[in-house]
Amino acid sequence: MLELKAVSKTYKKSKAKAIDSINLKIEDGDIYGFIGPNGAGKSTTIKCITGIHTFEEGEILLDGVSIKENPIQCKQKMAYVPDNPDVYENLSGISYINFICDIYGVGEERNSLIHQYADLFGIKDRLSDHIKNYSHGMKQKIVLIAALVHKPKLLVLDEPFVGLDPKASFDLKEIMKSLCSQGTMIFFSSHVLEVVEKLCNKIAIIKDGKIIASGDLESVRGDSSLENVFLELFHE
Repeated sequence: MLELKAVSKTYKKSKAKAIDSINLKIEDGDIYGFIGPNGAGKSTTIKCITGIHTFEEGEILLDGVSIKENPIQCKQKMAYVPDNPDVYENLSGISYINFICDIYGVGEERNSLIHQYADLFGIKDRLSDHIKNYSHGMKQKIVLIAALVHKPKLLVLDEPFVGLDPKASFDLKEIMKSLCSQGTMIFFSSHVLEVVEKLCNKIAIIKDGKIIASGDLESVRGDSSLENVFLELFHE
């Protein structure tokens, strides 16, 4: 289980709270969608969860372990895929994936998993190419493969479908469903409400750094569509 308990983050330069007393609970097997307008605090929340950003108030626990007090222990259980992959462009795709596998101590089973995912995403023949020659979508696929191969307990994705072709988007959704059926937690942000509505069992909506609605998809959506709920909340 991933728990955020009254988490707040203030940026020093602006003195403004990017996120304000956020409470969330993501349980094993959840596909949890995180939505809101640009600048609402989605990426900041994600970076606090993954230990990239510090936060001044509250607590984040992964299976009861504090990300503040035991960051390495927590990070060993998670994988993070950013919205704009920043990878070592002078490495080949396979070298980058193996580098990530080495960090997480993935054994020889990595080879079959790498080729399985690379074949699925249609880049098996490009693994030996330098990343600097990859398109944005190909970089996204390499980062996804590196994240998936070490079988994280928590998978955190920031706009994961941006830059992916339709087949890769479909394949990623199927992978996410399969992982969650095995107990993996997935927390991801997206602007594509239709994807969130079809894929997620739980959602949270953030506005001006505060969670304004969260819980089971059906309870948040009610009898309306997620798009209508979103538009109503942001036109008050």
